[in-house]
Amino acid sequence: MEDYIINWIIFGVTFWTTSFLIIRNLFPKRPHDFCSRIVSTMHATVAVCMAFLSVQDWTCPVCPLASKSSPSQMKALALTLSYMIYDLLCTIYGDNFTMDNAIHHLVSIIGIGAGLVYQKCGSEMIASLFITEISTPFLHMREILKEFGIKDTDLNLLVDVLFGVIFSLARMVGGPYLTYVTLTAHNPFLIKAMALGLQLVSAFWFYKILRMVRYKLGRRITRNKVAKSN
Repeated sequence: MEDYIINWIIFGVTFWTTSFLIIRNLFPKRPHDFCSRIVSTMHATVAVCMAFLSVQDWTCPVCPLASKSSPSQMKALALTLSYMIYDLLCTIYGDNFTMDNAIHHLVSIIGIGAGLVYQKCGSEMIASLFITEISTPFLHMREILKEFGIKDTDLNLLVDVLFGVIFSLARMVGGPYLTYVTLTAHNPFLIKAMALGLQLVSAFWFYKILRMVRYKLGRRITRNKVAKSN
């Protein structure tokens, strides 16, 4: 792994950790999870922007396949790897640890780390970064609104629907295509395993999102019926 990439990873872990501590001090009465979600939203915004700027060919965003990663792609991946390391530790020592989330972090850390060591598959991994992070701000906005006492409003429903739609399109339309081209290209085995693993995790979360949307819409319909009957 290149020295400048190691420096980016060290800088990233330090930056995300410092950001969390600052936000924790600014909002001392807010829970650990609230502060963590703000940092995650910061990362998602930066990651999507860096992924967008590092695409080499917009006529085929995942091209060239199985090629050497560009410096801009390496930096984007290094910054995300640093966030995943920080967030895994934050999750372990926080109060919101879940096994599926830990597996997601480990798969991402191993896969991104392998891509940085091989210095290959930059196009595929940048596309994966874009797909996995584009819905993250809406995911966290759902919980941040609740933390501020905004519940069961049209805004909550709008954010839920936007999250569900963006996640579904990215992970269950773009995701399978990206997984297919990654598996069929001449990529290292570890990269292929990461692509398949992330898609399986995405499918599991997609199932949970469908249940969430069904519950939300069902509750809204029931509440409206009760209101009309009264």
